[in-house]
Amino acid sequence: MLSSPITVEALLVLDAIEYRGSYAAAAEQLNKVPSALSYIVQKLEEQLNVTIFQRQGRRAVLTPAGKHLLAEGRKVLSTINSLAEQTQTIANGWEPKIRIACDSIIDIKPVFKRLQLFLDKHKNIEIDVQEEVMNGTWEVLIDDRVDLVIGAPSPVPNQKGIRATKIGELEIVLVANSAHELSLGKQKVKPEQLTKYRSVIVHDSARHEIPWSVNMIEGSQHFFVSSIAQKIDAIVAGIGIGYLPKNLIESHTDSEKLVIIELEEKLPPQDVFMAWKITNKGKGLSELRYILSTK
Repeated sequence: MLSSPITVEALLVLDAIEYRGSYAAAAEQLNKVPSALSYIVQKLEEQLNVTIFQRQGRRAVLTPAGKHLLAEGRKVLSTINSLAEQTQTIANGWEPKIRIACDSIIDIKPVFKRLQLFLDKHKNIEIDVQEEVMNGTWEVLIDDRVDLVIGAPSPVPNQKGIRATKIGELEIVLVANSAHELSLGKQKVKPEQLTKYRSVIVHDSARHEIPWSVNMIEGSQHFFVSSIAQKIDAIVAGIGIGYLPKNLIESHTDSEKLVIIELEEKLPPQDVFMAWKITNKGKGLSELRYILSTK
């Protein structure tokens, strides 16, 4: 492996000189003598065959090449600092990264607020959030592609090693665009009446397991989308009707872009869960679960 003339020590010296403005001030910051810093910079310039600093009065000013070297070098220093902090974090039982899958059916805003509370305390832990749908939410947990799922639908898979806790219920309602034929009627709608209308369906994101279909209107023509947000927009646009969590469409019903269709047979509430693998003993995941569960 080839050795590089650009060392961590050299980058620290360049950073200090540029920040303090002179070799003398930088030497004081680094607890070195100015001649030691001059030697490090001179040696680096010789090996790279470039001029890094030029004198302007008493100040040492970076050349364009020096500016580029230090800008990229500071990224390296930041990465090294993060690596050291993450190593210490892992040694103390804290994960460097927590992967989360949120089901498309939940309101993500409260989740992000709780994640911010967690990150305020644990700045060195990286969070990776992805969106999944129905059985795809469970699949990514089973396949160890995430550490935690939020808003996963029932039923909980009969899979050993999964711990699931109910975090809420969603009131599911049938909605249509305000100009839709169903929105204009005053009678409660029977299930068989829905088959003649196009319905908007969210694709299950499962890749390997059998996809689920929840609240699908059988016999109707379907229009498929990949998320609840797209489903809402499609129904607002008048493409079709569909079942949605009531709390996610309140702004649209308040503005009368969407109308809730009264059904003869009201749908039962839909349970949603938070789940994780019991083999995951990380302190970060444990604390995050607590924060997410706290009212």
